[in-house]
Amino acid sequence: MLSGSSDKPIARNSGRISEFEAQKPRLLRLCYRMLGSLSEAEDILQEAWLRWSSVQAEVATPAAYLTRIVTRLCLDQMKSARARRETYVGAWLPEPLMGTIEPNETVSDDITMTLMLALERLSPLERAAFLLHDVFEVALSEVATALDREPTAVRQLAVRARKHVESGRQRYHVDPEEADRIARAFFAASRDGDTAALTRLLAADVELRSDGGGRVLAYPNVIHGMDRLLRLFAGLSTKAYFEPVLLRTAIIDGLPGYVSSDRGGVLQATALDVRNGRIAAIYMVRNPDKLRHVAATLGM
Repeated sequence: MLSGSSDKPIARNSGRISEFEAQKPRLLRLCYRMLGSLSEAEDILQEAWLRWSSVQAEVATPAAYLTRIVTRLCLDQMKSARARRETYVGAWLPEPLMGTIEPNETVSDDITMTLMLALERLSPLERAAFLLHDVFEVALSEVATALDREPTAVRQLAVRARKHVESGRQRYHVDPEEADRIARAFFAASRDGDTAALTRLLAADVELRSDGGGRVLAYPNVIHGMDRLLRLFAGLSTKAYFEPVLLRTAIIDGLPGYVSSDRGGVLQATALDVRNGRIAAIYMVRNPDKLRHVAATLGM
């Protein structure tokens, strides 16, 4: 009797571990998409595990239960995150999620850096409703339970969110070879200040966002238009005392890109939003706090 009784918690905990591990990749993507930070997403998963492992009752649907846990933890985290954004120095970009150029290693939920920025315009509840229902395909009734709202209210949240992010969700497919070619061509042209090559690569209304977080030099405002970027890169090439080094090409939040050691030895992850064969937006993450996972991947 005593032996059998003591075995139950061990068996339950073993089951809890396997159920959590099975859901962990999906939960990590959900947390990251909610927060825009891989490090914060990992913290949420640690807290979710503590709560999950302490549940005494049997859970009929672990996936739904765990989704509720991490969604509510993310909503709480977003309140403090939004307060921090108000005092953030310069432009804010999501922490880059990097995969190799191989398509089977990219993020499978089809969300790009462009859409991540569009999601920033949503309220926390709208963002949660959109991600859960439209991206992770959670049933509306389960979304309502996770958000502690009526299904009709959740449907309205999702509809409003969909309208806000419609343009950002438009995806232009770039095959791996083309992604690698564009990333390498842009790196070389921007490094050398090659205005002729940049003119062939950039869209007329291209924009550049650079996130240094106040930690390293970055452009504090969004730079709009090809002409301004041509002058910018041409000027940088004449002032360079340290030539940027391409470390690797990559898929960064679903977009072609690369990681480089920039002027001054600053690590930089650059994602390129390519539309109709031209670069429509350039996203440069330079904040070292946001590049720890990238640096670890590179063994730095």
